[in-house]
Amino acid sequence: MLAPDSLPNEATKTEIVRLLAGVSLHGDQHLAEVERDLVQVDALLNEAIKKLCASFMAIYQTIGLQQEALAGVLASGVATPEQAARLEALRDEISQHVGAAVTGLQFQDMTSQLIGRMVHHLAGLRGVFGALGPDGTATLPESGSEEMLALLDSISERVGVHCTDLPGVTRSSVKQRHMESGDIDLF
Repeated sequence: MLAPDSLPNEATKTEIVRLLAGVSLHGDQHLAEVERDLVQVDALLNEAIKKLCASFMAIYQTIGLQQEALAGVLASGVATPEQAARLEALRDEISQHVGAAVTGLQFQDMTSQLIGRMVHHLAGLRGVFGALGPDGTATLPESGSEEMLALLDSISERVGVHCTDLPGVTRSSVKQRHMESGDIDLF
C-alpha cells in the first residue's frame, strides 16, 4: 500500500486512468475481432449445411430420374437416340450436383482459417492481459508516482505491440485454399 505522502497527485491519477483506458481499448479490439469471427463461422456453417442438403437432395432426385431412364432402355432392349441423350444429360447433371456438394464441403477449410484467426486474437488478448500478470512486472511500486507512471507506460507499450499485430491478421473475408473443385469466397 502506498504511504499517504506518496499517493499519486491528480495529474498522475489522470495519466493512470488514460493508460488503463488504453489497455481496455486494446483488449476490446481483440474481443470484438473474436466475436466477428465467431459470427462468420456460424453463418458459414449454416450456409454450408443448406448447400449440402440441397446438393444431396438434387443428387438423389437426379439419380431417381436416371434410374427411370435406364429402366426404359432396359425394357425396350435398345437405346433410342433420345434415351441416350437423356442419360448423358442426367450424367452431366449428377456430376454438377456432386461438384456443388464437394464445394459445400470446403467450409471446413474456411472455418479453419477463421478459427486460426480467433486463436491469434485470443493469444493477443492473453498478451494484453499478460502484461498485467503475476510475473512481477505489473507490481505497482511502493512509493513514487514517477515510478508508477513509468511502469504503466511500459505496460501500455507492451500492450500496444500486441495490438499493432492486429491489422495484418484481420480480414473481412476467408478464401478457399484447398480442394481443386472450385473457388468460393463467402465473406
